[in-house]
Amino acid sequence: MPYNHLISEAFVCDLHDQHEHEHGDGTLFPGADGLGRRRIMQLLGAAGVVGSVTGGADPAMAAAAEGVLDTDGGYRPPTGLAENSAAKATALGWIDDQASAITGLNDEIWENAELSLREWKSSLAEAEFLERAGFEVTFGTAGFPTAFTATFRQGHGGPALGFSGEYDALPGLSQRKGVGHHDPREYIHDPFAPGYGPGHGCGHSALGSAAAAAAAAVAEAARDHRLPVTVKFFGSTAEEQLIGKTYAVSQGVYDGLDAFLDWHPSTSNATGWGTTTAMTAVTFTFLGVAGHGGTPLGNKSALDAAVMMATMSEFLREENLAPSGRLHWVITNGGEIPNVTPEIAEIAYYVREGSPERVRVLFDKVVAISEAAAKASRTRVQHKITSACWNQLPSRSFAELMHDNMRTIGPPDFDGEAQRLAKDLQRSLGLPQKGLHDEIGALTPPNPVFLGGGSTDVADISWQVPTVSMGTALAPIGTKMHTWSTASCAAAGPGHAALLAAARYLAATAVDLLTRPARLKAVKDEFARRTQGVRWKTALPDGYEPPMYEPPAWFLERTGQSWPPENITWPPKRVVSQEEFSSLGPELAPQE
Repeated sequence: MPYNHLISEAFVCDLHDQHEHEHGDGTLFPGADGLGRRRIMQLLGAAGVVGSVTGGADPAMAAAAEGVLDTDGGYRPPTGLAENSAAKATALGWIDDQASAITGLNDEIWENAELSLREWKSSLAEAEFLERAGFEVTFGTAGFPTAFTATFRQGHGGPALGFSGEYDALPGLSQRKGVGHHDPREYIHDPFAPGYGPGHGCGHSALGSAAAAAAAAVAEAARDHRLPVTVKFFGSTAEEQLIGKTYAVSQGVYDGLDAFLDWHPSTSNATGWGTTTAMTAVTFTFLGVAGHGGTPLGNKSALDAAVMMATMSEFLREENLAPSGRLHWVITNGGEIPNVTPEIAEIAYYVREGSPERVRVLFDKVVAISEAAAKASRTRVQHKITSACWNQLPSRSFAELMHDNMRTIGPPDFDGEAQRLAKDLQRSLGLPQKGLHDEIGALTPPNPVFLGGGSTDVADISWQVPTVSMGTALAPIGTKMHTWSTASCAAAGPGHAALLAAARYLAATAVDLLTRPARLKAVKDEFARRTQGVRWKTALPDGYEPPMYEPPAWFLERTGQSWPPENITWPPKRVVSQEEFSSLGPELAPQE
């Protein structure tokens, strides 16, 4: 989630999920080593980089880059945007009063550590928290069993504000909370393939809890001060697969909102107005013929095909992958035992670039490689797009309002124990022992050159409604999201302080939109200007059916759902190889 945009020098969270050095840092202007911005742009243009920033004929990149080159080196963020209103005091006071319940929700979700599309207990916990705060909850948003929409309405005619909650964990990142060295909470003993259980290595337990708290706090302020508003909280499944929100947007789930507020755990406390990479996730399935590994002649190894594809795709990097692109893969099914030639093998790719159109060009090259690998291995290949998203549309005016609230409220309140844990983790990972980021990061313009990074399914929302993203320092300086060290922090002192701070920043900014109509108008005017001439269309293919797991009966009963939903085929079509052994030609005559 916040997720490696060119958002800010200090905004180092993985806006759905990268290391700090992949974020733009604004240092390319006025220039380094005596080079002015114009000269740097010329040099990067010669390398084929600048076109991916300024957009050229690409409207998605042009809209995202609007105003990047206007700030020069003299940008100073405005102050006085955040207002110390009575309604804001009520919202912040509610968060303080409910701090133990908010951190308790986080800890419950952290303990569950449920994977994408299977967040049965976690989604229920978050929904029940909001029901207690006066929201009406409906499960099954966009057909996803663990997705829900929670709605609070006060009065008539007010703005509709959206918040986003995630609660999926990552495989293999189990870790005991508050422990400064790698110590998996769940160890999977297998004499041939030991491993670890899932864990909240991206901090989504905190993400959903803080967002739910902010939504509830805004509702409390609206009740007490009779402010007309609709607050909508979207419990989103499968963020780690970039599936939940992208598909929900295509189904109109986020229509009718006036503003959307997003956050993600990070290694710093900051916001900004940069963009992300667009992305297509795709799985290639190779089908061959199994046989004994000791008599391999005539077998067709699907694994050979997957390995050849992986190798060939690496050769794209020099001449076909721009600095704004990313291409990474993992073999998700490569067989189970060496003496059986794998009949089925699967390799999954994330294809990222600066815009959906640039992703499509790179994606077509990857598909061509899969076909070449199948031909060379005499196997058959098919591919399935599992998710696809746009680059994020930023909002400078929204980021400036968020930053002023963050600056006014101050950084997270990390105690000595939280800082000691952070330094223990840094020592364990061989990093400088700097502890946790305990300042509000400077708001700086995005890097004028887009150099790629991570992706987020919030991006598709940002083309429907003005969206702001920010991060707070849940993880130690120098570490990354998607690590066991983040899981250690998420349910301990660093995570508790970070999520409470995030809830305050989100709630305070939302209240300003309610009490200061000029702030909301500025955000909406910028959105209208940026989107002029851009036609958003989902990057998901025609006929797309999202992947799902069948829920347990108790979950369906508790949430009032039936199975299957109308938008998928159930059971899914089976993938079964019908290939034949490879011919070796006529039998050789015996030698006389």
